[in-house]
Amino acid sequence: MTSNASITINCRDRSEHVINPYLFGHFVEDIRDHMEAMLAYPLKDMDFESESAAGTAVSGSWSAYTNGRNTDYALESPATRHSGRAQRIRLRSDDEAYAGLAQRAALKGPMTYAVRLVARASIELKYLLVEAVDRRTEERLGLVRVELSGHNWKEYEATLSVDRACSDAEIRLYVPADHPRWIDHVSTGMLWLDHVSLLPQDAIGLVKCEVVEMTRALNAGMMRLGGNYISAYHWEHGVGPVMERPIMFNEAWGGWACKYFGTDEYIRFCRELDVEPLICVNDGSGTPEEAAQWVEYCNGSTDTPMGAWRAANGHPEPYNVRYWEIGNEVWGPWQVGTCPADQFAHRYVSFAEAMRAADPSILLLACGHTDQEWNKAVLDIAGEQIDYLTLHLYHGYGRFGMNRDTDAEERYKAIAAYSEWTRHDIQRTVEQIRSNDKHRHVKLAITEYNTMYYPNTIRKGLPEEHTLGAAVANAANLNEMLRNSDIVQIGSFSDLVNGWLGGCIRVGDHYADQYCGRAPGWSGYPLTVYGTPTYEVLKLYASRDIRRILPVDAVCGTFSVASVKPAPFELEALPDLDITACTNEDGSIVTVFIVNRSLQEVTAKLSLSGFDLPDETILHEITGNSIDDINSVFEPERIVSKERVVRAEAWEQGYPLRPASVYALEWKAKHGSNS
Repeated sequence: MTSNASITINCRDRSEHVINPYLFGHFVEDIRDHMEAMLAYPLKDMDFESESAAGTAVSGSWSAYTNGRNTDYALESPATRHSGRAQRIRLRSDDEAYAGLAQRAALKGPMTYAVRLVARASIELKYLLVEAVDRRTEERLGLVRVELSGHNWKEYEATLSVDRACSDAEIRLYVPADHPRWIDHVSTGMLWLDHVSLLPQDAIGLVKCEVVEMTRALNAGMMRLGGNYISAYHWEHGVGPVMERPIMFNEAWGGWACKYFGTDEYIRFCRELDVEPLICVNDGSGTPEEAAQWVEYCNGSTDTPMGAWRAANGHPEPYNVRYWEIGNEVWGPWQVGTCPADQFAHRYVSFAEAMRAADPSILLLACGHTDQEWNKAVLDIAGEQIDYLTLHLYHGYGRFGMNRDTDAEERYKAIAAYSEWTRHDIQRTVEQIRSNDKHRHVKLAITEYNTMYYPNTIRKGLPEEHTLGAAVANAANLNEMLRNSDIVQIGSFSDLVNGWLGGCIRVGDHYADQYCGRAPGWSGYPLTVYGTPTYEVLKLYASRDIRRILPVDAVCGTFSVASVKPAPFELEALPDLDITACTNEDGSIVTVFIVNRSLQEVTAKLSLSGFDLPDETILHEITGNSIDDINSVFEPERIVSKERVVRAEAWEQGYPLRPASVYALEWKAKHGSNS
């Protein structure tokens, strides 16, 4: 089944405003498996912070590794100034056994790993071994001997060379059976471990090199640090020597907060990617003074107390973080410090005054909402001190009164119509902003957005948020944000890596955001890093040379959404095609983003007026055979953006656009600048 469409672009009528590259931003949060997937460490419980998972007193992901009948394990206090706990292992000489710890891991190879240990031992223990083996075959993949030189705590460093990659390896740290024996006494045969980590040589900072390179390709513009966890996060716990940082419970998402990715590591990540940092501060359990100190830590000179602390941590030059967000979903009962809008607005003012006293040049974002009563109160009380009001857009097909039992095609149509809700929410918020001169200057920042197929309380299996259909919905959302880019200047896709709804970058085969499914590594491809179909959309949009919006006149077929709930806009005749046109600064390139939201092929005729038309165009296409197509560890490139050259006359005659697909069409002026 095919329908026809006619599209006309007026290339002379460029928007006065410039599209902000921060519109294509991304978002990192300490949520479920986000940090574990993002960071390069193959080991967990590196500071022995977790409770024993079995009868033996061995921390969390570790297991006892011994063939001795009289080997004892215990968890004790850590080394001086260190966090977590120490793991004590006592082996009896009479057993003539080996004893230590082991942990399953997926290892790269051939690869060199930096080994870092904090240990102490009875004086007769002279060394231990760090070994990597293939669990299935017991083949040794690498071995290094670490000489123990004291009874007191000491940090040891070594290099472990792993011969080949292994998806099901085991790291073993142990005193071997052939170690010279001793006479058992009250204080013999004891080994304490306070920290054990391996970091592959190809890590960039502490982040997986694959994650960095895939993120670099996203041309993010801005990287947000925030989310639910931030309202119980104290930034000072995440700076300074890593092993001295406290182990903290993640009050938003459960488990342990990641102490390895604090302010300095986040800034390094942003600098590596050449993106602008955006930091959300703790206004829930934190104070204005604490937030102001964070600003000073990032931006203050070495003459300030916090600037001096930053310098002592190895970073004498100020970070100059300009964008700061106060409040994350404060209206939500899941948020620490949740409160009514008027209370938040007064709180916002106290934070803003303290933070601007630390650095008057910063730009501040205030927590907004799709509920306009919230926005009205916040703007009326605090509007003069707000630079950006934030929105979080996770529409969900619950807005249409649908559920898992709704017909699959009807659910898809609802998802494809998410951009209608985005338009509605933006328009109503803009009306609120422009209703009073004292806050008419405020811009919008959509600091979290993604598709949400299910209410998140009943999600099962692989999230539909990873499908081609979800990518179509996110592309239409981006089109709406571009059309409103005079006021929507910041965007943050949620999340970057794994996480909750499912990051646009996926690491491995385990999805901790669902608290269900198989154990990590079940597929045999736990090291695979790949992009979802939405990753392809985000990369496609952010990589185009676009600066100004062009008007679009389109006539096309329509579809309807069978919403159970009434909507504040018409759902009977939604355009099959969602189209946005842009040009670069000198007018030499016109880019047209076309999202075919329908489930049928559309033959589109496209013409440009006021443009020096070339003979050929470049077409980028993201498509598949089904709206449910996904990328996975088994087929990581099933849905990718493909590029082809299309003759200009093909658009005059009508070019076929596949169902549920995303396109970017680039026209380059025949004789250069078209301005």
